[in-house]
Amino acid sequence: MNTHPLRRRVFTVLALALPMLILPLASPAAADPEDDSHKIEEELEKAIEEYDAAKTKLKKAEDNQEDLKKKISETTDSLDDLGEEVNDFAKAAYLNGGLPQATALIASGSPQSTIDGMSTVAYLGDQSGEQLQNYVDALAELKGNEDALAEEVKAAESAMKKKKKAKNAAKRDVEEAQQPGNGNADPAPRNPDGSWPQEGCSVNDPSGTGGCVSPRMNHFYEQAQAEGFTRYTSCYRSAEDGGEHPRGRACDFAASSGGFGGAAGGEDKTYGDNLAKWAEANADSLGVMYIIWYNQFWDPANGWGPYSGGGTGDPSSDHTNHVHISMF
Repeated sequence: MNTHPLRRRVFTVLALALPMLILPLASPAAADPEDDSHKIEEELEKAIEEYDAAKTKLKKAEDNQEDLKKKISETTDSLDDLGEEVNDFAKAAYLNGGLPQATALIASGSPQSTIDGMSTVAYLGDQSGEQLQNYVDALAELKGNEDALAEEVKAAESAMKKKKKAKNAAKRDVEEAQQPGNGNADPAPRNPDGSWPQEGCSVNDPSGTGGCVSPRMNHFYEQAQAEGFTRYTSCYRSAEDGGEHPRGRACDFAASSGGFGGAAGGEDKTYGDNLAKWAEANADSLGVMYIIWYNQFWDPANGWGPYSGGGTGDPSSDHTNHVHISMF
């Protein structure tokens, strides 16, 4: 890929000026990315366990509710049967001229409404009256339990939804952590004064072109591979192509697993975005001179901006099907 003449002059000035500005810095020990990954996975496991416990609790509450409904239905049937007996007795008492309260029972059509204001024992005797009252009390208790269980089911459903939401959030965190581009690269060697060593095209091109790359470009390639950016890559190109490729200081990383093709979209676009962000984040430690991706150009002096050679509609020229990396 050709470098714009103006940009080439800018890079020359930067290459001369930066060594005087950069002082040797002690490289801090890089944190092990596996530590964060294990922590996120532990959070996911906890969220899944809590979700499963909430689901089990809901199932138990629903089963209890079904059992209770069955008992209430059976109790209601028994009460209806007993109510018919009460009405039959009341009719007989009325026809025989006894117990004027029987008229109220007949008029109400409901034994339970009459029980509240009359002595059941007066109609049915101690045993039958007590039996009827026990049924009424049992029905009231079961109804109260049903209401309580309904609240328990509602609370369990709410808890399960929250646990499911937490589980899904934790799962997304794990998936994001497993995406390439979250780790820190091992730094490339610098000179004692902090400048980059002058390197030639001396290492066999690891992308398999048969050409060569600089040791620093090879180091970037290896670090990118270790980070998970393992899709098709092409580094060296012949001298007539110009730019950094013939010098062994540039590689093109395809966004699609199938190689260079049309403009990347969906997961392929995400892959390219992640690679460009990772290269930018590790540019100082790896020696990245510039990045081109999706009609955008990045260099350490200016950051991201429009790519002057883009906007052509051709995915290769616009760098919408690959991320270009050039090294100092």
